[in-house]
Amino acid sequence: MRRLIPLLLIVTASCGGSDAKTVTPPVSPCRETAFEGAQFIVCDPGKGELRLFAAAKDEQPIRRFADLPVDPAKVAFAMNAGMFDEAGRPIGMAANEDGQKNAINLRDGGGNFHLKPNGVLIVSIGGGAMVLPSKKAPALMFRAAPRLYTQSGPMLVIDGQLHPKLAPDGTSRYVRNGVGVTPAGHPLFVISLDAVSLGRFARFFRDALKTPNALYFDGSVSSLWDPANGRQDDFTELGPIIVAFKPSAGSTPGREGRATP
Repeated sequence: MRRLIPLLLIVTASCGGSDAKTVTPPVSPCRETAFEGAQFIVCDPGKGELRLFAAAKDEQPIRRFADLPVDPAKVAFAMNAGMFDEAGRPIGMAANEDGQKNAINLRDGGGNFHLKPNGVLIVSIGGGAMVLPSKKAPALMFRAAPRLYTQSGPMLVIDGQLHPKLAPDGTSRYVRNGVGVTPAGHPLFVISLDAVSLGRFARFFRDALKTPNALYFDGSVSSLWDPANGRQDDFTELGPIIVAFKPSAGSTPGREGRATP
């Protein structure tokens, strides 16, 4: 089933003659592309800063894009970014500039999160990113001070190979979202427009985006805020949310587009 996207209507006002003015539509960092008969949206943060909003046990979760403490004019896009419990708190490892929100989760269990190997998205202070299996994440934490990290699962692509437990095109179909990281360490965030299998979703990262490592965020609750295209999903409550801010002129690496709550 295709999810409908509200259209942003651009109105051009004409006062006649040389006084006519053309309204230039904002440019979205999100583009639609086709793969294996399905449609996907790829959002590229460019040089904009990424921030994770996730709640610790003693904090109140932010459940909707509209409630984020950010300036909407500075937002390039936002997306749900990790699995969560009924209260909206992350069930896996999560941290942002305010500190760790939840510890690494290496337990076994049911559901997609526990389909091992699951993984962690890590974004460094300098803006570089990586996706790696969860078991490798704790050792990295001792050697680096990431800007943010969020754990989810399963991994979709691992060192150029599809997750070994994913069926090529299973019967479970959802609108899904996730993140892949290019060989140069650049993250690309994806949400499908069509309901797709995990296998097809994984192949999109490997074969279309050429990302050697990719991580699944979620299905059924997958949501996107794309201000330039007038889209702000609000059909369900969310857990962790990642926000990409517009790059700002003269900002330092890794701090572009920082919005003040």
